[in-house]
Amino acid sequence: NNPTGHGHNYDLEVTVEGEVDPVTGYVMDLKSLKALLETDVLSDIDHANLNLDVDWLKGVVPTTENLAVAIWRRLEGGLSEVKLVAVRLWETERNSVEYRGE
Repeated sequence: NNPTGHGHNYDLEVTVEGEVDPVTGYVMDLKSLKALLETDVLSDIDHANLNLDVDWLKGVVPTTENLAVAIWRRLEGGLSEVKLVAVRLWETERNSVEYRGE
């Protein structure tokens, strides 16, 4: 009953790499990664029409492949202490795309 179309549910995996902090034992605090994902990606796309409501997807055909690339581009600038390695986006239990940069 959504006037602008139907939606999909995705699962998102983000892989980072870097030096393990000897004090925390983390490469990156997962709370910080979750906050970055929420502010830069999820808050924009959750329950949104990707064609109409998301500025950073304007003019992009929202295939799973294109979404993974767009999410990568949103995240890479916000990760200064670690290297972004992969963005994997699951469209279904058996269908996923992994993007590892250009």
